[in-house]
Amino acid sequence: MIDLYTAPTPNGHKISIALEELGLPYTLQVLDLARHQQREPAFLAINPNGRIPAIVDHDAGGFAVFESGAILIYLAEKTGRLMPADPQGRSRVLQWLMFQMGGVGPMMGQANVFFRYFPDKIPAVIDRYQGEVRRLFGVLDGHLKDHEYLAGDYSIADIANWAWVRTHRWSGVELDGLPHLKRWRDALRARPAVQRGIEQPPSKIDLARDGDAAAQRFSQEARAVVEMGRAGRTGGAA
Repeated sequence: MIDLYTAPTPNGHKISIALEELGLPYTLQVLDLARHQQREPAFLAINPNGRIPAIVDHDAGGFAVFESGAILIYLAEKTGRLMPADPQGRSRVLQWLMFQMGGVGPMMGQANVFFRYFPDKIPAVIDRYQGEVRRLFGVLDGHLKDHEYLAGDYSIADIANWAWVRTHRWSGVELDGLPHLKRWRDALRARPAVQRGIEQPPSKIDLARDGDAAAQRFSQEARAVVEMGRAGRTGGAA
């Protein structure tokens, strides 16, 4: 049995999707990030960095793994699935996994901060991060023009990138003019395990369902939580 410590974020959903695809039994331990449960000593003993996701594999003697990319590799190697064993095939998967870890995730994360959460809108900064996200999406689209999946067969590389790409509207970036990326996005979204994975746990806001007004309210609430946490760490000093 695996304990998955997570929250409704792209990085968290990477792991729940992989666990569902692999059919591994797991228990969901949802952390309330607004209450800073990720900073509590019990969780820091599992992940010293105080971030989700993390897992504890009880079948391996309570072995803990943190960092979403490392968890995906661990699960793939544990099961012998979602990543080839040969050096070249494994390398192809890891290249596209690192593309997400070092590019898509960080750039979308920064776009989210300045487009959704940062109280002062700085157009040049927003344009910079949204432009880089769009560039990275173009790289994916160009590769997917001639490939069904990112690295041969469906793999952890697809899972990692898809979990972020699916949230493109939250970053303020559309997929117009990227037909191959759209095709891939929709194909993965149709997979039953992917559908189950993004509900473990479900996202708090869905732009298609809730609309931009609800997104704005959610952003304001999230910003207030961040400011409260900052005040607490500084003793409330202005």
